[in-house]
Amino acid sequence: MPKFRHMTPSERHKSLGAGAPLGFGAGLPEPVADGMIENVIGTFELPVGVVPKFPVNGRDYAVPMAVEEPSVVAAAAHMAKIARHHGGFTAQADAPLMRAQIQVLGVADPWTARQRILAEEAALMAEADVCDPTLVSLGGGCRRVEVQVFPDTPVGAMVVTHLVVDVRDAMGANTVNTMAETLAPRIAALAEGRSRLRILSNLADLRLVRAQVALPAGALAEEAVQGMVEAAALALVDPYRAATHNKGIMNGIDPVVVATGNDWRAIEAGAHAFAARGGRYRSLTDWEIAACGGIRGSIELPLALGLVGGATKTHPGAHAALELMGVRSAAELAQVVAAVGLAQNMAALRALAMEGIQEGHMALHARNIAILAGARGTEVERVAKTLAAEGRVTVDRAKAVLDGYGKD
Repeated sequence: MPKFRHMTPSERHKSLGAGAPLGFGAGLPEPVADGMIENVIGTFELPVGVVPKFPVNGRDYAVPMAVEEPSVVAAAAHMAKIARHHGGFTAQADAPLMRAQIQVLGVADPWTARQRILAEEAALMAEADVCDPTLVSLGGGCRRVEVQVFPDTPVGAMVVTHLVVDVRDAMGANTVNTMAETLAPRIAALAEGRSRLRILSNLADLRLVRAQVALPAGALAEEAVQGMVEAAALALVDPYRAATHNKGIMNGIDPVVVATGNDWRAIEAGAHAFAARGGRYRSLTDWEIAACGGIRGSIELPLALGLVGGATKTHPGAHAALELMGVRSAAELAQVVAAVGLAQNMAALRALAMEGIQEGHMALHARNIAILAGARGTEVERVAKTLAAEGRVTVDRAKAVLDGYGKD
């Protein structure tokens, strides 16, 4: 279809011979959606829930979460309720530093090339800053130059230069990519080689965020505390457990990232790479029993989030979500997101330690099954409660329950 990209969304949909159109909602009108990506035929909606009072650093935030999985919003809200009676969550964020990488190949003497590049650090930083005078005026810009040498790779020796850039309240991809593209010829000449890749790294290990929570004895059942710490210990030593443990953390993080129009794929890539930084994949959180008999938990991970640029400004829903949160900087947003990830992990560990993960999850999943069986309005909750009470969360059983209501 050579003219497909020049069609309107409705024309594209018709040309595909597809069924009912995906459609466009008020939250993302057709002209906006058509301008955001290529070959648009509609939009795909997710429910957006909210945790109304999520306490971080002494402030209550309304946290929007765009997610389809049952129990995620409820779990975050429940942990927020428990934590806020005991000081809530605390969080800290590093400076918003991002890396751009410039790969140079065909270098005869890579170690000498490294020295030549570092000798020009001041000039290279100044050249990088010219790429974004607005960023520099806001207090950001290139902060330093780093050079790595890989003497023995499948394609020979290579020299990789990192531009470390303070991107302020942006995620920073466009800024650092532009700087890398601009400086690549100069760096290749200094190394006496040829440049290839010129792009950011999504392992934002200079842009770390930490969050903590501490609950006194009695805030959770003693059995739950012991079980949570024991469950968390397995995720520290076993990558098979750590993968699911960290997925549970991202259950909380991704919905906020999506709702605010940020790049959840970049966040996922950075988080999982950071989890393997020691050479073995492990948990992103740590949990321990406090001397008082309570429990303490912490999380540390890279979060390259922005308030400006990309979908955070073009997507009306993302703009509304950020307005709802009332965050004033990308660092503040990252602190809230990290705390939500920690809360989600706390909820999952508590469930695993006590009743098991399925009981609560299936109770909420029953609502989806009820809808799939044809329940509408008040029927949804009635059918879901029956299915959950019976422990038979299937479409066939939901249809039978509905039929029974019809005979009442």
